[in-house]
Amino acid sequence: LGRMKPVIVVHGGAGRIFQEREKGCRAGVIRAALRGYGVLKQGGSALDAVQEAVQSMEDDPHFNAGCGSVLNEKGEVEMDTIIMDGKKLDSGAVSAVKCIANPIKLARLVMEKTKHMLLTDHGAHLFAQAMGIPEIPREKLVTERSRERWKKNLEPDSNPEEFQKDLGTVGAVAIDSEGNVACATSTGGLSNKLIGRVGDTACIGSGGYADNHSGATSTTGHGESIMKVVLARLILYHMEQGMSPEVAADTALDYMKTRVGGLGGAIVVNKAGEWAARFSTKEMSWATVKDDEVYYGIHAGERHVKSVDEALTSESDGF
Repeated sequence: LGRMKPVIVVHGGAGRIFQEREKGCRAGVIRAALRGYGVLKQGGSALDAVQEAVQSMEDDPHFNAGCGSVLNEKGEVEMDTIIMDGKKLDSGAVSAVKCIANPIKLARLVMEKTKHMLLTDHGAHLFAQAMGIPEIPREKLVTERSRERWKKNLEPDSNPEEFQKDLGTVGAVAIDSEGNVACATSTGGLSNKLIGRVGDTACIGSGGYADNHSGATSTTGHGESIMKVVLARLILYHMEQGMSPEVAADTALDYMKTRVGGLGGAIVVNKAGEWAARFSTKEMSWATVKDDEVYYGIHAGERHVKSVDEALTSESDGF
């Protein structure tokens, strides 16, 4: 059996990326893609690669996941995440989790250590304790920026919708040398959301989907809109009908926009290792590594490329 060339694609969220944050977002997605690719290069699984990439972005305060997550109406961090294996359609997800540095690790444990696919809030907390995942003080996840934004949104004349523009959900998709695909998505959700609000991220088929028969996708954008059209599964459906990753993503995003007025983005890899990073928002930070080359961009139509060696060198120089 001819071995596949491994590919990883990551996104750091679709929305409005303000100029002072561009450099950090760009560096963050490239770093995550390189980490995931490192796993694949050593013969690691697509599953381990997407988890590694997402963990890297959860630890990066530039993104709305893990540390740097936005705050709910009460000023707390509540996070949602999913991981999915394309081999047997196994999946694990957690929603409304607090006080954990890397929710993606917990989602992976839900997938591998339970018969369930989604644990929420208190139950997820108990499971994390049982699995020995360390609890961290809630302040540890809160950045100055998230607190500022939360306060601003509390003002009587504020419009939290306006601030949802730089959403910053993170995600990754990959295909490994065995031809297995996987996806992972993680987020802090919407700023000033109601307590207990769960968006698309933790929902299978909306925040992500992976199936070796077609490919894998991870989505970002307005969660409620993504849920209405089950965006991730819709993209894979279009690929099953013979569309390329790019056309499938564009078609599904276009449908979401015309049908429910929702904007977002998606990263896709198909079973042949072809990939796409598409969005209907103003921006989406993304990066791909394939054939030892790194592709990346933020603005529509923007696509840079450099060798992995070059990228690793500039990473150690802090970009």
